[in-house]
Amino acid sequence: MQNISSTNAEPRLLTFTMAKWSIFSILILTYILVYFHRMAPGVVSEYLMGAFQITGTQLGTLSAIYFFVYACMQIPSGVIADTLGTRTSIISGNLVAGVGSIVFGMAGSFEVACAGRFLVGLGVSVIFISIMKNNAVWFPEKVFGLMSGLTLLIGNLGSVLAAAPLAGLLTIFSWRTIFIGIGFLSLALAVLGFLIVKNRPEDLDFPAPNVQAETQSGSLDSSWLKNLGSVVSVLRLWPGFWIQFGMIGGLYSFMGLWGMPYLRDVHGLDRSYAANHMTTMLLSFAVGALFLGWFSDRIGRRKPILIACVLCYALSWLILVYAPWSPGITGLLLFGFMGFAGSGFVLTFAAAKEIIHPNLSGMAVSVVNTGCFIGTALMQPLFGYIADLSWDGTIKNGIRIYSQTDYYHGFLLMFLFAAIAVVGSFRLRETYCRNSFSIISPRD
Repeated sequence: MQNISSTNAEPRLLTFTMAKWSIFSILILTYILVYFHRMAPGVVSEYLMGAFQITGTQLGTLSAIYFFVYACMQIPSGVIADTLGTRTSIISGNLVAGVGSIVFGMAGSFEVACAGRFLVGLGVSVIFISIMKNNAVWFPEKVFGLMSGLTLLIGNLGSVLAAAPLAGLLTIFSWRTIFIGIGFLSLALAVLGFLIVKNRPEDLDFPAPNVQAETQSGSLDSSWLKNLGSVVSVLRLWPGFWIQFGMIGGLYSFMGLWGMPYLRDVHGLDRSYAANHMTTMLLSFAVGALFLGWFSDRIGRRKPILIACVLCYALSWLILVYAPWSPGITGLLLFGFMGFAGSGFVLTFAAAKEIIHPNLSGMAVSVVNTGCFIGTALMQPLFGYIADLSWDGTIKNGIRIYSQTDYYHGFLLMFLFAAIAVVGSFRLRETYCRNSFSIISPRD
């Protein structure tokens, strides 16, 4: 089949370009909301503790429900993406997440809020894998690292919106109104997904951009369960899982929940000033993902960049606990450094995709991505539990106030998680930015 880029049919090439970017736009708008839901609890934490009269452990559990469901759904999400396609994932995901956000915003009890958070996590859990699958299907293989970085850069705008902008909105609207509004936005994106998103270029009568890579990689079993088994059995896939478990589990726990309370309780910052520090971290995380994805594609290497990022990330926790720093310029630099180092995890997606049959890229990415959410789901309530153990009983306006020592115990636990990521990074197999399925034994 002739590749579109080699034809002289410029109008048709333009149509193909418009189609793939229109689809990407719908997916990425949805992904922005995924990150908003992921990080927003940190900004509204005091409202949640006040509204439902909950402890730090319960707050961590409420936030972590999202990550528990997300983690459980990652492999099913990969199966859905590889069998039913991106279109089904994006429509159903937005519908369920939209309903969940509305339920969360209207919750009158802690239990109902947990149910809403569960639905949100269930709905958004299928989105990222669908985007990675879409990027693998609609874009050339040589730019997959760049597209992964671009996806995380734009998606992290949702994290940024969940920091300083959300803190500003809370001075105008209640947290309930905001989450209800986000829910209706998700429902609108479900409609757009139905109208615009297609699974493959062939669905619009365009040739696939990676035909050669697919035909050279061998045939697949007709059973999705056997295909999943073949993916999970690839030992070279699992270092990426442990990198995400140890590095992003702690980073998401800090950015998405415990960073704001820490700056409030220990350093006395108001919500807006604390949100500026988190925004700096999130922006560095987003920009770093784009830069490192591009840089990795440019030099044709994954592993050395990833090792450097994981080591810097682990070091940042030691600096946070033991080095003299204060909010302001020093704090912003530290938080930015941590966010940038953490963004190196984006390369685990490219490495996973490059050691698996191209048609099973969704499953491969989902296995690796599960580590991130298992790590976060464990870390968020565990951090709260550790803080509750040494809490001295201080309460202000119905909210528990934790000491510097309480938080430092949790930070040292995050450093131990980071050590797991360090080991995983050294075990990662270099792919040299090309699919090696047909070159190296899949069980190697």
